[in-house]
Amino acid sequence: MPPISNKKNAPLPTARGIRRACSKEMYRTVKRLKVYIPDDALQEGESLYYRKVIGNLIWIHENRSNRKLLCDWWDENVRSELAELWKVDEDHLGKAFRDAFGG
Repeated sequence: MPPISNKKNAPLPTARGIRRACSKEMYRTVKRLKVYIPDDALQEGESLYYRKVIGNLIWIHENRSNRKLLCDWWDENVRSELAELWKVDEDHLGKAFRDAFGG
């Protein structure tokens, strides 16, 4: 039996699951940035990313197996705001996210 993530009719993830996934992705990205991000800015960044994911949940869920496409979406919709919030270079942030996310 294939894993549930590969099933065509997989249920939408829960809000808790999405929040945890966003938090892990941001943690991995910050680790690869090798730059100190204050806790309050990190939490605000996670919240921003979470809101963007919730806003595009159907599309993200439909394309959940295409990491490159999801990274491209992240670059277009999240990267610039997050770079401004964290005061880091956009290109460096994008590369760190792709490294962390696998796209």
